[in-house]
Amino acid sequence: MPKLLGIAYKTARHGTMNEVFCANVTQLRGVENDVFGRPGKRQVTILSHQQWQQACNSLQVDLPWITRRANLLIDGLMFSHADVGKHLLIGELRLEITGETDPCKKMEIAHTGLEVALTPDWRGGVTCRVIHNGMIHLGDDVEISLLN
Repeated sequence: MPKLLGIAYKTARHGTMNEVFCANVTQLRGVENDVFGRPGKRQVTILSHQQWQQACNSLQVDLPWITRRANLLIDGLMFSHADVGKHLLIGELRLEITGETDPCKKMEIAHTGLEVALTPDWRGGVTCRVIHNGMIHLGDDVEISLLN
């Protein structure tokens, strides 16, 4: 079963990522304290551990997952276009996958070649909207649902 491996947020637009063991995620604020948590299609960003490893392997580096600046890291799922509209369940939290998180120039600043390494096959992760609030914890089971 897929698992939640990481939770992080940033309190300022270009600020440092803060890793936590648990977080309240709401429709109003996204991941608590995250500067970009306002309602919308990019409320929460999620990275697949396996796809992150593919990007790092292509560069022959071992970078911390927070280099990607995503909110959640999930082990055991690989994201693609076919996942748009599906729901992710993490405990009581329900998220709707709204699209791909496109890699940006910040990735190139973080590490040379990272923007290009994240571009194929949705390696940069997915964007989500909060459907139902919930408290999440590292190690929580993650389910993907075909039901909308």
